Amino acid sequence: MVSERIDREQLCGQNPRCFLHLKLAIENPVEFYRIEVEILDINDNPPAFPSDEVSLRIYELASLGARFPIQPAQDPDVGTNTLQTYHLSANENFNLNVKARTDGGKFPELVLERALDRELRAFHHLVLTAEDGGSPPKSSKTRITIQVLDANDNHPVFDRPSYGARLVENSPLGTLVVKLNATDVDEGPNGDIRYSLSSHNSAALRQIFAIDEQTGEIRVQGNLDFEEATVYEIEVEAKDMGSPTMEEHCSVVVEITDVNDNAPEVILTSFSSSLSEDAPPGTVVAVIHVRDKDSGDQGKVQCRVSPDLPFQLRKDYEHQYSLLTSTRLDREYIAYYNVTISASDLGRPPLSRHTILPIALADVNDNAPQFEQASYEVLVAENNAVGSVLVTVSAADPDSEQNSRLSYTILRAGGTDPGLDPTRYLSIHPTSGQQAQPNTDWRFSQTQRPGTSGSQNGEEGGAWPNNQFDTEMLQAMILASANEAADGNSTLGGGMGTMGLSARYGPQFTLQHVPDYRQNVYIPGSTATLTNAAGKRDAKSAGSSGGNKKKSGKKEKK
Repeated sequence: MVSERIDREQLCGQNPRCFLHLKLAIENPVEFYRIEVEILDINDNPPAFPSDEVSLRIYELASLGARFPIQPAQDPDVGTNTLQTYHLSANENFNLNVKARTDGGKFPELVLERALDRELRAFHHLVLTAEDGGSPPKSSKTRITIQVLDANDNHPVFDRPSYGARLVENSPLGTLVVKLNATDVDEGPNGDIRYSLSSHNSAALRQIFAIDEQTGEIRVQGNLDFEEATVYEIEVEAKDMGSPTMEEHCSVVVEITDVNDNAPEVILTSFSSSLSEDAPPGTVVAVIHVRDKDSGDQGKVQCRVSPDLPFQLRKDYEHQYSLLTSTRLDREYIAYYNVTISASDLGRPPLSRHTILPIALADVNDNAPQFEQASYEVLVAENNAVGSVLVTVSAADPDSEQNSRLSYTILRAGGTDPGLDPTRYLSIHPTSGQQAQPNTDWRFSQTQRPGTSGSQNGEEGGAWPNNQFDTEMLQAMILASANEAADGNSTLGGGMGTMGLSARYGPQFTLQHVPDYRQNVYIPGSTATLTNAAGKRDAKSAGSSGGNKKKSGKKEKK
């Protein structure tokens, strides 16, 4: 739907065809469509002269056939709706000639058909009408006043009616375009000629070309860009120094040849810098648009991506490509890609441009944890100290963040015999993998009592380290004592403030010691070592101790 008024002249100027290029994207799945809307011209602009009045001064002895250009009317419409013709009011001395330029412009000229006589008539008043080809046609008028002058009776004459030249774009400043030559048979100042660019030339053209008023040499003084204009038509005039001056006009057509001076442009229409590693092959990662301002093969662009990457380019339209995944991705193998898209034109030599697209793969939980060993065998002496670390197991997961965080549990044994359930005898830290016996038959010794001294392994001497008591273990001790009291095995509250703890863990441990447990009680932490029954952290001694027990005929526990 049209959302606002469309002005073709504002959008496309004098271009004969006017298009609006739109793009339509549809998601899930991703599809792209290109829409071209052609804007058709209507005759909504009349031709317009730069001024309502034109004044000319012509010598009475001007030669028959002499031409006097009039500034043309401009019509921004195109096709048949633009300026088509001029009409000159009836008169005895002048006729109208319309000069058609290579760019389609039409310039009116007054042609002297009958000699002027200032003494007979000093002023002539004419009306020039410009009309377009619309239906109905639109027109405008300008009044021409001609003053007939006396004196200088010959005007300059160029050696040819028009000149042509060809230049490559980006020609250096000062490059000679053409050298003009005009002559005047008069003598003295009446035959002295000065060259200049006509006022009919645009301001932009005057910045590109300059003429030497003495020699008539036209040289480059600005940048020639084929992408801005492929041809220039320069209007030049030659004036003598008579009084009044007489002048002659000619045109110089300059064709510009293209060179490969523009590298391709790569424009990201759509891009996702993060891609899930389980994205299937053919997933669209980016949509790019390429263009080159040069013409011909120099403006044709080809894109490519390294074949070593799991990505490929698909050409959707003449100037549009899609970047797709070509194989399955694995973040654990490569987590980040810098995809370089190279765009090259077909010029000689070609110009290219590279665009780097950083693509990070988002993790999915597609890897199971793997233990360092398939199995662990541990020799444990019977009657060893409860809470001793038996073994530390370790597993790893190549996924990242939450997908790689592991927790450890001991599986319950099958069958009906509860005595075979390892969870009755063993516990494991859920995050560190340490495996230890629970405190079902543990007693505090005199050296482990709060307020006394002792080493970390229950040896004599040394102080208990601070803040190493396991809160959960303490809670388990209190809960176990409470349960035991409920079962009738001990008396809850046996002794002042004991809650039955003394019945299970010895009379030395009572509630009065609980507030200081973090400073005075040590429970083995998450060290990756085995501990023997004496509490010494030495895996080798534990193993040898088991060997001695075996010799003495005692059973081993695994």
